[in-house]
Amino acid sequence: MPPLVLTMGEPAGIGGELAFAAWSRRAAGVPCFALLDDPARLTALARHLGQDIRVQPIATMAEASRVWDRALPVLPIPLAGPVVAGSPDAINAAAVIKSIERAVELVRSGAASAVVTNPIQKQVLIEAGFRHPGHTEFLAELAGPGTVPVMMLTCPGLRVVPITIHQSLQSAIADLSIDKIVTAARITAAALVRDFGIKRPTLAISGLNPHAGEGGAFGREEIEIIGPAIELLRAEGLTIEGPLPADTMFHARARQRYDAALCMYHDQALIPIKTIDFERGVNVTLGLPFVRSSPDHGTALNIAGTGKASPESLIAALVTADQMARTRATAAR
Repeated sequence: MPPLVLTMGEPAGIGGELAFAAWSRRAAGVPCFALLDDPARLTALARHLGQDIRVQPIATMAEASRVWDRALPVLPIPLAGPVVAGSPDAINAAAVIKSIERAVELVRSGAASAVVTNPIQKQVLIEAGFRHPGHTEFLAELAGPGTVPVMMLTCPGLRVVPITIHQSLQSAIADLSIDKIVTAARITAAALVRDFGIKRPTLAISGLNPHAGEGGAFGREEIEIIGPAIELLRAEGLTIEGPLPADTMFHARARQRYDAALCMYHDQALIPIKTIDFERGVNVTLGLPFVRSSPDHGTALNIAGTGKASPESLIAALVTADQMARTRATAAR
């Protein structure tokens, strides 16, 4: 398998120091990756942190494996201005965006096996003209017309998919539809087979209302939207449980009954996974023609440059991306 490619993320955030920590654990099984970043800023960061990290600029992904044991391989993307930890500057937004574009080019050409993205500071990119709400929508555009991305959060013992994501609860309920649920479930089921090696996955689909609507007493979305979506999916041959009351879906015994849970809105999905394993949650984008994962946290500007940030989520994202890419390659063969 070719190495993974890791994007720069927000240079004023914690991405660089997380990459250092991940590379430092290479003997413990962290898969080989190349970082798209500015070698000069990384060398200065290592010096600031007092870390003995050798940054090795490389010209191709093939070189990453050759230098991996002795240095952190970096495909250079120069920054336009200086970096102050904790203080993002829109002058460097173009380099951040370029690192994402370059990562997709590398994985689509076969030079990299998967894309792992460091966290970005969305507001800074938007101020610089970035027209996407975040990574997911940008990656879908780079993937090409017809791409429908689905966000999955995963940790040991749980995978969750929110049907609606970054919007108010009121607008999420208004946007909920049979088509949204069916589309997300189809993409999730296909990914569980192709990328996770689960031959016949079981999906659990939550209700929206307390007690899954209590037969219509607490709302009719389960009767008019969620239930009909489940019937369509079952008619296609998918194994579905639901609609289930969200408050009883996530205890240990319940989680053993399904391979992924589809939830109706953002917090319904993210609260359980962040409660179960806050440190090692991974964000995976399903529905892309390539594998992409990222740590399930932000840029942590308040602790950037201190060396205090935990690398566990990034390491989990690297390991997850490597496993998914290998499973997908095996399925393709």
